[in-house]
Amino acid sequence: MIVLVKLFKILKIKKTQLLLGFLLLFICCDRPDEKIIIKGSTMGTSYVVKIVANKDIETKKIKYSIDSILVKLNKQMSTWDPESEISKFNRWESLEPYDVSRQFYEVVESALFLSKKTNGMFDATVFDLSSLWGFGPNPKSGIPEKKNIDSILTLTGYENIICTNGILMKKNRKVKLDLNAIAKGYGVDVIFNFLRTSGFENIFVEIGGEVKFTGYNFRNENWSVGLENPISNQIDKQIPFFGVLKNEGCAIATSANYRNFVDLDGTILGHTINPKSGFPIQTNVLSVTVISKTCMESDGWATALMTMSYEQGASILSGNDSVSAIWLMRGTDGLRYITMEGEINIIDPIYDIR
Repeated sequence: MIVLVKLFKILKIKKTQLLLGFLLLFICCDRPDEKIIIKGSTMGTSYVVKIVANKDIETKKIKYSIDSILVKLNKQMSTWDPESEISKFNRWESLEPYDVSRQFYEVVESALFLSKKTNGMFDATVFDLSSLWGFGPNPKSGIPEKKNIDSILTLTGYENIICTNGILMKKNRKVKLDLNAIAKGYGVDVIFNFLRTSGFENIFVEIGGEVKFTGYNFRNENWSVGLENPISNQIDKQIPFFGVLKNEGCAIATSANYRNFVDLDGTILGHTINPKSGFPIQTNVLSVTVISKTCMESDGWATALMTMSYEQGASILSGNDSVSAIWLMRGTDGLRYITMEGEINIIDPIYDIR
């Protein structure tokens, strides 16, 4: 009996050791996630890419690929580069068909589609109009005269660009494109898609405040995006966000006049121009944040909605299940409030939601 008991104990010890060895092997194979952040400059602003993966991440190789993609996009759509594809197209004063790259065509095609959906309140032909008001690579100085605005309006209008079968055509020889209101969002989508096809599932891509993400962050939670609180006084500086969005995956873009403005003879003007009147907008809408599946769509819609009143924008979006929006408003009493269109959950809002 003593021998049998000892034999049983030995077998039990060996079984335990075997199990512990298996567990240690399993734990070692289940390696911790790699977490990296890649930063850089592009499109006159900065970009940030965050990746969480359970495999080795070749950071230098990925950054090189991202930078190469963004350099190519800049060479296609930057109005600040005189040798870019868009700059050459803008100098083209002919009504003949004009061959363009696939990516440039896709962005112009999307811009024209959005122009039709918004009854022309989004318009990518405002290059000269923006320049007249002091924006863009060749800005004029001083507040423009109405006759000059009216003259330029005869050269603008999305109807003056024909986009078909990979070819662009001008209906007006002088019309010029400006894709700045949609190109950043497209850039986010291109980088996002590159990372997805590279096998990454937990990614966050941001260019100049426009973002697209999917999966989980460094804390194994859904990614969070702060909704920027426009600064108008010292109190606002202490509260950088008026709320937070948390989602499994989507694209978010914000348009607001407090980010870009020009000082003309002491008068501060926002950069959002009404493409029909030719004048910078004056509105009680402080910002518009749009959530959709692609960042190009979010970027374009945010710009378009910023040119409208909340009522006009909400009416156009009504029934559009693929696009949601958040408006930060300034009431007649000077107090701020939030209003929305679509299924959105804002975490910790600091203003009333109406």
